[in-house]
Amino acid sequence: MNHLLLAADAHSTTRTFTISLFVVFVLITLAITVWASRQTRSAADFYAGGRSFSGFQNGMAIGGDYMSAASFLGIAGIIALSGYDGFLYSIGFLVAWLVALLLVAELMRNSGKYTMADVLAFRLRQRPVRTAAAVSTITVSIFYLLAQMVGAGALVALLLGIKPGQTFLGMSPDTAKIATIIFVGVLMIVYVVVGGMKGTTYVQIVKAFLLMCGALLMTLLVLAAFKFNLSSLLGEAATKSGKGAAFLEPGLRYGKDVAGDATQTFYNKMDLLSLGIALVLGTAGLPHILIRFYTVPSAKAARKSVLWAIGLIGAFYLMTLALGFGAAALVGGEAITAQDKAGNTAAPQLAQALGERYLGGSTGGSILLAVIAAVAFATILAVVAGLTLASSSSLAHDFYANVLKRGQTSERQEVQVARVSAFVIGAISIVLAIFAQSLNVAFLVALAFAVAASGNLPAILYSLFWKRFTTAGATAAIYGGLISAVVLVFFSPVVSGSPTAMFPHSDWQWFPLSNPGLISIPIGFLCGWLGTLLSREPADAAKYAEMEVRSLTGAGAH
Repeated sequence: MNHLLLAADAHSTTRTFTISLFVVFVLITLAITVWASRQTRSAADFYAGGRSFSGFQNGMAIGGDYMSAASFLGIAGIIALSGYDGFLYSIGFLVAWLVALLLVAELMRNSGKYTMADVLAFRLRQRPVRTAAAVSTITVSIFYLLAQMVGAGALVALLLGIKPGQTFLGMSPDTAKIATIIFVGVLMIVYVVVGGMKGTTYVQIVKAFLLMCGALLMTLLVLAAFKFNLSSLLGEAATKSGKGAAFLEPGLRYGKDVAGDATQTFYNKMDLLSLGIALVLGTAGLPHILIRFYTVPSAKAARKSVLWAIGLIGAFYLMTLALGFGAAALVGGEAITAQDKAGNTAAPQLAQALGERYLGGSTGGSILLAVIAAVAFATILAVVAGLTLASSSSLAHDFYANVLKRGQTSERQEVQVARVSAFVIGAISIVLAIFAQSLNVAFLVALAFAVAASGNLPAILYSLFWKRFTTAGATAAIYGGLISAVVLVFFSPVVSGSPTAMFPHSDWQWFPLSNPGLISIPIGFLCGWLGTLLSREPADAAKYAEMEVRSLTGAGAH
């Protein structure tokens, strides 16, 4: 059913409408960013939005930051292609918030100032810890940025109706995707450089509202198509998937039993376990989520913001069930993979199918597709802005101001360096995203979660809860977890040795798991423990006591 496949088959007027929607959204967000820039007068404004956001506002912004292209595009695609196994991502992303709420949210807000490294450096030596934290923050952010930009490229190729053999503005499909990635990269740099945290937060709030409305509309239309009968929806999805009952059972994508190959079966089971651990533990170590806790005025507001975020995120991930299975039932696996092999366009294709069904044929389908795709594009822009802000802030505040300049710098200089850093990080992300276009965006985000849980989380938890923890332990935990995760990813089937790898025509893989979390997360905790035990540096008991009081009560918090 080619009419379900490509938006451009409707009319050239549809393409014009689509582009107009994008332009309108970009202009609105740029206006918000310019307005916010006039409110940004200090480092606290640039890094933490002046700590002026309420619990509800910050909860919406956290939701906007967290519900990324991986959530909207990637998870819907994985569910549409892999059924039951795809929903594991939704469960993992949601459960991860309980870890963040119980272990880090309030304590981080009370103990830090602008970045994750503020907490680590409170009772440890500043320079080595801040350097390690900056390296880790940038690495995790770049992994996450890749996912958003890959999603943007796939989305715009669908929207503009570009298929093999066609051109748009003289560009081939691949060139158009690359141009989109560059465009998104430039926009995210503008948001951060001009608007800082205030501009980024308001863009995320607007985006969260649009995404929830779009997902709710599509969910209701999918359920209406099957007369609100979930059994009919799941049955039709299983039939259209071409995989029958296996589509609704575990083992289609993860944990497969391979007949006659016990070793591969074992690896498949371990890969599933590795993915689950990375998803559940990763959120509490994500730099762009952690810095959101510094934008509220009190610990109470931090708790409220996380509760609001859990409500929003929980509702959204329940709706991904309808989006994923609805796409399988109404679009079909073949049509989805024909447009994008990784399934990243399943949700927009579902929007087109629903529009054609309920809004008056191909024109209605094209309009709903354009609206939902604009929401997805808003999602991408908001998340990449948050990621770029987190990494550029860490580079400027942690590395430049406190390592290179040893704290002897003005706020104005620090903010200027943060803005330059945004350019550099944006450029690196653009280049890497061009090579990662064949990967599913939810899968890419799972890698970012694994890297965050391997390097950042051990250092954060040890610093908050282990009295004896030392500087050597912190740097060992961050570098040990980070390097092991990145090395294992580089030598895994994700990068080479498989048809869907980043470099499909090369093969240097020897690590059998697609997600390194099962190995790299324990390595991070082990390195932190060993580094502390082997260090001759005495723990500062007085500083730990002060940090414990501050983190638990909020006394003396910024």
